[in-house]
Amino acid sequence: MSTSATISYQPRTAFNPITISSFKAYDIRGELGVNLDEEIAYRIGRAFAQILYQRHSTVSETHDNDMTNLKPTIVIGSDIRHSSEQLKQATIAGIVDAGVDVIDLGMTGTEEVYFATSHYQALGGIEVTASHNPINYNGLKLVKEHSKPISADDGLAEIQALAESGKFTTDNLSGKLQLLTDKKAYVDHVMTFIDTDKLKPLKLVINSGNGSAGPVVDLLIEKLAQVDAPIEVIKLHHAPDGSFPNGIPNPMIEANRVATQQAVLEHKADLGIAFDGDFDRCFLFDEGGEFIDGSYIVGMLAQAFLNKYPSESIVYDPRVIYNTEAVIKEHNGKAVISKSGHSFIKQVMRDSGAVYGGEMSAHHYFRDFFYCDSGMIPWLLTIELLSITGKTLSELVTGYIQAYPSSGELNFHLTTHDAPTIISAIEAKFSNKQPIKSTLDGLSLNFGEWRFNLRASNTEPLIRLNIESRGDRKLLDTKIQEIKEWLAAQGAVPA
Repeated sequence: MSTSATISYQPRTAFNPITISSFKAYDIRGELGVNLDEEIAYRIGRAFAQILYQRHSTVSETHDNDMTNLKPTIVIGSDIRHSSEQLKQATIAGIVDAGVDVIDLGMTGTEEVYFATSHYQALGGIEVTASHNPINYNGLKLVKEHSKPISADDGLAEIQALAESGKFTTDNLSGKLQLLTDKKAYVDHVMTFIDTDKLKPLKLVINSGNGSAGPVVDLLIEKLAQVDAPIEVIKLHHAPDGSFPNGIPNPMIEANRVATQQAVLEHKADLGIAFDGDFDRCFLFDEGGEFIDGSYIVGMLAQAFLNKYPSESIVYDPRVIYNTEAVIKEHNGKAVISKSGHSFIKQVMRDSGAVYGGEMSAHHYFRDFFYCDSGMIPWLLTIELLSITGKTLSELVTGYIQAYPSSGELNFHLTTHDAPTIISAIEAKFSNKQPIKSTLDGLSLNFGEWRFNLRASNTEPLIRLNIESRGDRKLLDTKIQEIKEWLAAQGAVPA
């Protein structure tokens, strides 16, 4: 679908300074009516457009080939939350008031905005989403040219300052609005990641969580059917519904996994797949309904890519590393560690030319997807891998899990001390053991046969703990209990 229109009203010219507290390290997230509303969305849209347009105009004068082919356009999409459409329209109004054109993608997942930003050669892109946050929250995820991330120290603070000040340019220009909701180019690109001729008969349970994933899942299933791929899909919580009748789509919460697990067992499926609200994360369940921790999926996909692309670089985060590093070494890849968080992972991937990057949080990044994360590509790669190997998912990952057991991410609320104090104290606690220390992301202490990472959350008021060992489950359990008891004594309460 494609329609276009010119915004006919005159841009607003008068603004009072305000404070906007919904800016975070990588994006904007806020509580509706508290620190995020249509006025704030308008200001963010206008500031974002003005800064990107001015930057493009300045750089274009230097004939930078990386920028001159860009169009003075911003793409925007929104998830299924009831508040998202209104916030999107307010953001669009701000963009066009800045004299920049807009392509409205309709209801989308975040990765569709990543794709469209590069596909349409736009100045930038915005997804209106709160992902897995409570229903009374929403937010905006921003990218600049070529789908590059924007973070607090790389443009986001500048956007915040301009949005708060309201000192916008007033050239009485008005951008054009075009509605382009056709997903064909995006779906076709996602399908290039697998060889459908290699697919064997598989039964899948796909839980879209009543989020934005359903329509894309339908299109991918249609593509598979067109090539007679023997894939059967049981759809769960499939219809997009902003009231989230089956709970907020967040498979990181154990209670939210039950429906997928039960459906896998009931239908005797080969694989379970679940998404968060904007489907930039993909969660997998094996044929027994067991949830597979994201760090082992990183190892599995690293192996798959190194089989296809020998000696390439693989990027991973420092929270859980033993298994990923072992897989990369075994398959002669180049291991490149990065601070967790999408802006860091993406930059390290670009710098190293890595073919794949993965985080234990179920974010998976792909060089051939503009170095961006996708929730759809991982499950397609997984069904291809199951088909090629003839193994079940449990057979593919059980060896990893036994060789390098881990705690999974344990979250704690801090009631007495702040995160830096806790991290400094735990370093002192173990200093006599002389571990190998890294402060790349929080604190990592490696004792040879076991290690842990303790870091403050970038998005929530939590401290996060991950512990792993080399094949010793008893040692792992002992260290989990020891550190949990120590954290409790410091006033850290399990979240």
